[in-house]
Amino acid sequence: MHTFKILKAAGGQFRAQFLYNAEVMVWSENYASKVSARNCIDSIKTNAPGASTIDLTKDETGSGYRFEIVENKGGQHFVRFRAANGEPLVQSEAYAAKASAKTCIESIKKNAPGAPVVDETVTA
Repeated sequence: MHTFKILKAAGGQFRAQFLYNAEVMVWSENYASKVSARNCIDSIKTNAPGASTIDLTKDETGSGYRFEIVENKGGQHFVRFRAANGEPLVQSEAYAAKASAKTCIESIKKNAPGAPVVDETVTA
């Protein structure tokens, strides 16, 4: 099952994650407010399905909401999702195969819109 989580981060900040079962697929930067973490999730739910995919390893360029496939110094690939203003919203772990990065993107596009949001900052 795909799920978004809002978590507490260091310094009283918050972050967002998108998971498949218990595996974290992508995570956000830390935000000063929980509202900002929720806005990140809402933006992914709304904009990821129609976002383009830009392969930076092929020197492709793009604008607007977009997924980027990036190669790190070790030759592995990770995914970054950028907002229309160019700010990164989330990124993935590094994958040995570029195909795994592409699978991550397709899963987010397909499953993010309907994924529930679990707020783990709320105590019972």
